[in-house]
Amino acid sequence: MTNYNVLVVDDDKEIRDAIEIYLKNENITVIKAKDGIEALEKLNEHSVHLILLDIMMPRLDGISTTFKIREKKNIPIIILSAKSEDTDKILGLQVGADDYVTKPFNPMELIARVKSQLRRYVTLGTYEGVKKTVDLNGLTLDQTAKEVTVHGENVKLTRIEYSIVELLMLNAGRVFSISEIYERVWNEPGYNAEKTVAVHIRKIREKIEIDPKNPRYLKVVWGIGYKMEK
Repeated sequence: MTNYNVLVVDDDKEIRDAIEIYLKNENITVIKAKDGIEALEKLNEHSVHLILLDIMMPRLDGISTTFKIREKKNIPIIILSAKSEDTDKILGLQVGADDYVTKPFNPMELIARVKSQLRRYVTLGTYEGVKKTVDLNGLTLDQTAKEVTVHGENVKLTRIEYSIVELLMLNAGRVFSISEIYERVWNEPGYNAEKTVAVHIRKIREKIEIDPKNPRYLKVVWGIGYKMEK
């Protein structure tokens, strides 16, 4: 894996330096920042393919930083935090993060998650033998532009949200189980993926549905999974 730039944002210098060693061993270039303010500055100065972002930091914390990044960019974000409660993981996902790793982390797991997110980021939308544009009663997927619109209005999706919508729209009418969605989108086994997938489904509905509680497009099939209505 070469020519990738990863921005590591953490107020702990030892953690920044340790992650740099792990990533450099994989031929990944590391850019470092000690807080959210510096991270936003680095994003303007460098081409970044992925961000490893701590939550608890001075000046601008990880959650607020994610909000600001998502206003302009779809770069994969993996949150790093000493907090292990489900509420913190869900909050991170809700504001636009793509994955979550709890400190202290296993270096091999961290590298695997980084590679998985980079793989999704650089190959997004490269399904073979499918149309580049799909329309389902006003919900339109443009694989070339990596955009989703509802009756012509652009919908601002995170990278993971786009991947879920793309998977379901390219296979409209087919029901995908939660574990299958997770495995297809995150590229890893879908163990205990219910909460993670549910959070993203809810956010997608809020963006593409007129009435998210009575969805027209993204349907649940109780006890089985989700599908995109034809």
